Amino acid sequence: MASPLPRCTAVRLPALAVAVLLLVSVSTVQSSQGDKEPVYRDCVKQCVRTNCTGARLRGFQSAQPQYMMLTGWTCRDDCRYQCMWTTVGLYQAEGYSVPQFHGKWPFARFLCFEEPASALASLLNGLACLLMLMRYRSTVPRQSPMYHTINAFSLVSLNAWFWSTVFHTRDTYLTEKMDYFCATAVILYSIYLCCVRTLGLRRPGVSSMVGVLLILAFTSHVSYLTFVSFDYGYNMAANATIGMVNLLWWLCWCWQNRRTLPYWWKCGLVVLLLHGLALLELLDFPPMLWVLDAHAVWHLSTIPVHFLFYSFLIDDSLYLLNTEKMGVKVE
Repeated sequence: MASPLPRCTAVRLPALAVAVLLLVSVSTVQSSQGDKEPVYRDCVKQCVRTNCTGARLRGFQSAQPQYMMLTGWTCRDDCRYQCMWTTVGLYQAEGYSVPQFHGKWPFARFLCFEEPASALASLLNGLACLLMLMRYRSTVPRQSPMYHTINAFSLVSLNAWFWSTVFHTRDTYLTEKMDYFCATAVILYSIYLCCVRTLGLRRPGVSSMVGVLLILAFTSHVSYLTFVSFDYGYNMAANATIGMVNLLWWLCWCWQNRRTLPYWWKCGLVVLLLHGLALLELLDFPPMLWVLDAHAVWHLSTIPVHFLFYSFLIDDSLYLLNTEKMGVKVE
């Protein structure tokens, strides 16, 4: 994901990282130093005028690989890509730092992938989610009280990682919005998951009301960003707020159950790891070898966390099942 927002299960569980990022940088992705340069703009205009009309355009389209066409790469997009590297070369020749373009660092395109490392990392996070979801389903009986809620949460998370992969493959208006909105959905569902675990098992009505409120909050959030204004600062602030609620709620539960549940530390460690790893985003360096940037490193580092989080979910689900069979009060 190219956005600085929180992103299957464990990786998106809390989102305090967004609060940190919000304090550091709240900038839109519409323009950056590189794409403001006259040399870049003139290059794009000249390239489009020369190559993206008439016979030249038909030649480009006939020679364009099928996978590029299917992912929506146009002649203008190719001009912007080529002119970006021309501008980067001029910056480096003059000894200046590499600039960003349209809110992003310059990345070497691989096939149709705009950000190959981040796309691969998102895909691997999704595969880790899927693998552990299958393990969860094969280990935990359907009778466990949290079974269906965790399954739904996992599907929401898988959907978010799918769109993260798509967004890093091809950054468009639609893929960017889906990446942002699905990330928010995961955080909100994590709050619902925590609510069901802490309150809903004893008071189902409470978790149902919280669920309705979360759905309304999500609908309002998406509606505002879609129909009123896609405000990046507001979006980050909103995610930071709900992420803080999510973080504190889970940590409070861990603290309250530290003497009774021997596996509580897994949940606590997941929460702390995710926020610690998210600090990698603050490095924000130009991509190494034009492929690996701080955002990709962050996503790659979160892959193992899924295994620890699902280990906690399995332990907790089996504990709840056993206590229900024994008629013990669930805390």
